[in-house]
Amino acid sequence: MRRASFVDMNCSIAQSLEVIGEWWTPLILRDALMGVTRFDEFQSRLGIARNVLSQRLDTLVEHGIFTTVRYQERPVRHEYVLTPKGRDLWRALMMLRQWGDRWYAPDGAPVEVAHTCGSVVEAELHCSECGERLHARELELRHGPGAPDGGVLPSR
Repeated sequence: MRRASFVDMNCSIAQSLEVIGEWWTPLILRDALMGVTRFDEFQSRLGIARNVLSQRLDTLVEHGIFTTVRYQERPVRHEYVLTPKGRDLWRALMMLRQWGDRWYAPDGAPVEVAHTCGSVVEAELHCSECGERLHARELELRHGPGAPDGGVLPSR
């Protein structure tokens, strides 16, 4: 089945999915955030077909999520190194992992994330102004600077 393109949709989530929404991409990013950099490492850890992995990595390089760094001359081989844009995805993947732990890990989280102090952490969203923890019921949608004129926001 051919997937739809969101390239013309004026939505930050849709535009993000254009880059990281393919089936294997979040798992490639997960492994990269854990320090995997080489094609063969990604392939063996994930069990992904080489052609699919190559396509996903090319897309991530094209969009500035990874940069390539040559580590071998003969044959020429490159590492895939996360850029600042790529490293910034850790927040989104952390939230996705926590959601999966809550709803799809009945025996408990397969991986825990611990702070350097030793405590297991949970990512939370906080107001950038007052610092309060955010809850969906307390939020409202407003037009941002990139909104088209006359666009309608959903009401609650």
